[in-house]
Amino acid sequence: MDLTSVRVAAIQAVPVILDLEGCVEKAERLVRAAAAEGAQLAVLPECFVPIYPMSRLTHSNWDSRQTDLFEQMWLNSVEVPGPVVDRLSALCLELGVHIAVGVNEREPERSGSLYNTLLLLGPDGLLHKHRKLMPTNHERLFHAIGSGDDLTAVQTPLGRIGGLLCWENFMPLARYAVYRQRPQIWLAPTMDDGDRWPSLVRTIAWEAGAWVISVCGFARRSDYPDGLSVVPDDGPDLFTRGGSMIVAPNGEVVAGPLYDEEGILFADCDLRATVRAKYGFDSVGHYGREEAILGTLERARTASERRS
Repeated sequence: MDLTSVRVAAIQAVPVILDLEGCVEKAERLVRAAAAEGAQLAVLPECFVPIYPMSRLTHSNWDSRQTDLFEQMWLNSVEVPGPVVDRLSALCLELGVHIAVGVNEREPERSGSLYNTLLLLGPDGLLHKHRKLMPTNHERLFHAIGSGDDLTAVQTPLGRIGGLLCWENFMPLARYAVYRQRPQIWLAPTMDDGDRWPSLVRTIAWEAGAWVISVCGFARRSDYPDGLSVVPDDGPDLFTRGGSMIVAPNGEVVAGPLYDEEGILFADCDLRATVRAKYGFDSVGHYGREEAILGTLERARTASERRS
C-alpha cells in the first residue's frame, strides 16, 4: 500500500456555462495554477462541463425553455472516450498530475441520454468513469440513471482513489461498497451548499478512514449567458455559495470551507493517516460485522417475500 504524502487541490470555480470549449480551457488554466503550487491531484466540481442543472433553473413542464436547455447541454457535453478526455489526459501527462472532473456525458451510440459523470484522469489517460447512481429530484429531468458497476476505488500512483457524486454520499450502501475497497482519498464533488454537507463529509472521512476532497459548486446570476430563458428574473444574485473543504481521516477540516467566491484550497495528505485512522474505527474491518448484518438483511428480505 502506498503511504506517501499527496498534495491535493480542491478547485471551487464557475464553469463557462453551456460552452464546452470555454469550460475545458478554464479547467486547463485552473489545473495549471494548482500544479504550479505543487498539486498532484486537482479536483473540479460536479457537472463542471458545461453546467449543473440546478433546481432554480429547472421545472417539470415540457416547454421550449427546458427543451432549449437540454439541447444546449447535449451539444456541449462530453463523450467518453473522446477529444475532451484526450485533451485533459495530455495535460496530465504534461504536468505530471491527476485530474478529477465532473461532466455531463453523452453517448454517441445513444444520442438522447445524458449522465452526471465523474472522470478520473492521469498521465496514462482515463483511469475511471463513474456515472451517478440516482439523479436527485430535478436532475432526473436531464440525467439518466447509472448502472452501479463502477463503484470502484482505483489504484493510482497517488494511492487508492474512490468517492461518490453529491447526494450519492448520503447513500449508506453506496458508501460501504466503496469503503470495502479501502480508498485513501475520497472524491466528493457536490452542488450542496447547505449546512448538513460539512457534517456528512466529516463523517465519511471518519467512516472511510480517508482524506476527503469535497468540491462544491459556486455560481452567480451574472455567470449565466445573457438571454438564457430558464434563468429566473428575480431572486438572489448568488445561486450557490460553494463550501469546498478538505477533511483529514480523523474528521478534522484542514482546508476551508470556502464560501462566496472562486478559489483553490490545498492540503498535503499524509496517507499514513489512513492507516492510523483504522486503529480508532474500521468500518469494513472489525467494525464491519458483515457476517451478522448481511445475514440479518437477507433474513428480513426473505421474510418480506414470504409475506407478499
